[in-house]
Amino acid sequence: MTRQMALVGFLQAQNCTNLPSSWRHPESRDDSMSADYYQEIARILERGKFHMAFFDDRLAMPDRYGNDHAHTVEYGIRCVKMDPIVVLTTMGMVTTRLGLASTASTTYFEPFDVARRFATLDLMTGGRAAWNVVTSVNDGEALNMGRAQHLEHDLRYDRADEFMEVVLGHWDAWEDGALIIDKTSGRFADPAKVKRLDHKGAFFTSRGPFTVPRSAQGHPVVIQAGASGRGQRFAGRWGEVIFTAARNLANAKQGYDAIRGEAAKAGRDPDQMFLCNLITPVTGATKAEAEDRMAVIQKLPLEIDALSLLAEGLNFDFGAKPIDEPLTTEELQGMQGMLGIRDGVLRTSGKTNPSTRDFITFSGRGQVQDAMVGGPKEIADRLEEMFEGRGCDGFVIAASYVPGSYADFVDHVVPELQKRGLFHKDYAGTTLRENLGLKRPAAGAWKTRAQTAE
Repeated sequence: MTRQMALVGFLQAQNCTNLPSSWRHPESRDDSMSADYYQEIARILERGKFHMAFFDDRLAMPDRYGNDHAHTVEYGIRCVKMDPIVVLTTMGMVTTRLGLASTASTTYFEPFDVARRFATLDLMTGGRAAWNVVTSVNDGEALNMGRAQHLEHDLRYDRADEFMEVVLGHWDAWEDGALIIDKTSGRFADPAKVKRLDHKGAFFTSRGPFTVPRSAQGHPVVIQAGASGRGQRFAGRWGEVIFTAARNLANAKQGYDAIRGEAAKAGRDPDQMFLCNLITPVTGATKAEAEDRMAVIQKLPLEIDALSLLAEGLNFDFGAKPIDEPLTTEELQGMQGMLGIRDGVLRTSGKTNPSTRDFITFSGRGQVQDAMVGGPKEIADRLEEMFEGRGCDGFVIAASYVPGSYADFVDHVVPELQKRGLFHKDYAGTTLRENLGLKRPAAGAWKTRAQTAE
């Protein structure tokens, strides 16, 4: 079969999209705390045959800039953050094929809890759930969850590796065919096919037995977005869908090859994973219409948006020194969280000690300079180039206003991609794995893979 793109809608259960200024757009709905808001997005994405709706998440509002939350609340910079799994459940009620993915942290939750939540969502949606594995970002999250400070970067990933072993171990507990449900004999399930985990490791102890049987797709799809070297190793070991954020084909290919290489080292088939690159398309029926839309969107961001999100993402107060003063090497090395942002600024700016203004300029945080603007042909051309050039296997579509950005893409770009044979015209099956073309995992398959890699 001809290789085709995967498409993911990028969402956040908050007052704005990933673009913090999106709520200011005159055409954005202002009821982002209602079920109907997210259900409309779900219907649009399923109409466009998107593989997934995916929720990013944080466990704190941005308050690292100036060590205060006042600016976050005043300017609506992701100040509302609801539980995305609950929101996804409402979206699942109005869809039948759309995959439903949410972030959950390995640093601040327990493995059994995460395993149960996502396995339950998977059953309730007929095998459409996915879990985006994150290690969280900053001290604000730590303080909300009863910790004094955020764990060091590599230590978080070491902990996350064991977290994955526990979650997958629990998901393996019920074998296929364990359920009997025979009212005549009174037997509900075969106890020989339900095993206890009894995990005791460096970070976690979890007994079991697990309380949720396997779903139609086996277990939820695992998503990862590690950008650092350690993050890429983690993604290569565990991720089935990988989110990337390359700005051009050359950088995309470099990351694509690196993560697939890590997967091969881990004993995995690199073709059983999808790397999806984040883009912010601004489109319309014509290029001129798209440019008119962009003119409105460009007026929305404020400088405080970028400063707030940079401080949050790198756990560093960018308000502590003048905006044009170079950051010291010590300050750069002391940053924690989304280190791919820092490394990208260093690489793209070409400066050893960039300033805060350089971080705003070269990171793109809170801004729309990197938006992909054009009519159906122009957008499809750009996506086709990166896809056919093996920079990615699909795209994560971010919105500049809601729900209009999703509708614009579905109405104008999706038909063009389908016409070119780059995107499917209908879902292949009922589960997320079927629609992505991922194999249904056998219980315990990940353990065999790990032994092979050794």
